[in-house]
Amino acid sequence: MKIKHIFFDLDHTLWDFEANSDIAFETIFKKHSVGVNLQFFLNNYRGINHSYWKLYREEKITKDELRIGRLKDTFIKINYRADNELIESLSVDYIEVLPNNNKLFEGAYEILDHLYPNYKLHIITNGFNEVQYKKLENSGLSKYFDKIITSEDAGVKKPNPIIFEYALDKAKATSKESIMIGDNWEADIMGAIENGLDAIYFNYEKQPVGANIKSIHQLIEIKEYL
Repeated sequence: MKIKHIFFDLDHTLWDFEANSDIAFETIFKKHSVGVNLQFFLNNYRGINHSYWKLYREEKITKDELRIGRLKDTFIKINYRADNELIESLSVDYIEVLPNNNKLFEGAYEILDHLYPNYKLHIITNGFNEVQYKKLENSGLSKYFDKIITSEDAGVKKPNPIIFEYALDKAKATSKESIMIGDNWEADIMGAIENGLDAIYFNYEKQPVGANIKSIHQLIEIKEYL
């Protein structure tokens, strides 16, 4: 069956999370006079943040445990004394500042302009509602997308089958006429395939994958498939 619906992940797929997150931390560290080398902090934070998001996807921690724990663990690791009040203030300001910076992956607008006239485009994201909608609006991406499906609205996170069922129902789409494009192997690619959707892996880190997986290194390469 011909593809009619394209579901995109947002962070690390269209929206350059690491670049925008780095700018947000630079801003809030200056505001709160955090006396630590920013790059040293970020080098330690990224892996910790990744681990916390995995726990969050697996429903093992709450949203608040994620936003506080990732900061607390990083400051402990780099041996910087940050009290609970500072960590709470940083976590709140980070969420506020993050969507103000909107660097996108190269080719994002070009590929969306290419796809928009021929397909219904949607977002499926595990990110927080209060941030994701602002990212889409502030970056100029909102106009491309018909339905925005968040894990908070669905009640579960990718790769849980329920969020894909919820997304298909909301978009009035079938799995056979839908494809998922994302960067996370477990959440986006395996999640989609196991629920009957086709998938394109935005493999910008160039990880080895099987020959049967559609894999791209740049967004513009989506043109090879759609």
